[in-house]
Amino acid sequence: MFSGMKIGRGMAWVALIAAIVLTVFPFYWMIRTALTPAADLYRDSTALWPHHPTLINFKRVLGMVDSEQARAAGGSGAQLEFLRYTMNSLVYSGLIATVQTFCCAMAGYAFARLRFPGRDLAFGIIVAALMVPPIFTLLPNFVLVKELGILNTIPGLVLPSLLMTPFAVFFLRQFFLSIPRDVEEAATLEGISRWGMFWRIVLPMSRGPLITIGLTTIIWSWKDYLWPLLVGRGEGTRVLTVGLGVFLQQSPNTAPDWTGLMAGSVLSVVPVLLLLIFLGKRLVQSLNFSGIK
Repeated sequence: MFSGMKIGRGMAWVALIAAIVLTVFPFYWMIRTALTPAADLYRDSTALWPHHPTLINFKRVLGMVDSEQARAAGGSGAQLEFLRYTMNSLVYSGLIATVQTFCCAMAGYAFARLRFPGRDLAFGIIVAALMVPPIFTLLPNFVLVKELGILNTIPGLVLPSLLMTPFAVFFLRQFFLSIPRDVEEAATLEGISRWGMFWRIVLPMSRGPLITIGLTTIIWSWKDYLWPLLVGRGEGTRVLTVGLGVFLQQSPNTAPDWTGLMAGSVLSVVPVLLLLIFLGKRLVQSLNFSGIK
């Protein structure tokens, strides 16, 4: 029996390691391609590591070389305003994550603690909205933004996702329900208003779940492609994912600039990766505290 447990545990570790390798390997291959000179890309296509690693592809993406030097390095000479597009992505993701998290927190608290006519019906509608694919709302949102005259603007980009998302409202409501009512009753005896209770007591106690929702929202909006492609085509509103797509389209059809594209993709992951590194521990703690397995 003991040996059977050891065999089962060993198989579990093998399966876990295999899953980790399958998950991480595409990212590793992206880094490997970004460090490969364009001339060696197909010659070293089966090598696990480039024979002549170089940073020229990252320099091309960051605009540290001119078009002639980029072509000499085997690139297409296409331009990528990486810093501008990264700033646009930061503004786009930051606005959505900040405003949406706060609005969802207010809605979740209202559904958890306040009593008003139609509360259960309204919450049921919000939960049912989880089953509506986002593609169904794409065209109506585009028509609305166009009619408002805010295409190619930051407000037009963030407006459809700014106020709430059904999952965040549901997630935060479930957490607020777990907060002991004794805390709020004590605050009521101290003469604290409902808004003061929410702002001064409930929100500080909910930092973990709020960070969880904010972090997942930032990741979702950072990798969003279709909506920014439709609404933010101008240079002033183009986000990084759309910019990478335009960079690829500028390459000759017969020879896509894969090394430059992979270098840009690696750099685009860095901001989100840093967020996960600094906030990952708090994210796990909040999930455990919320009872989510």
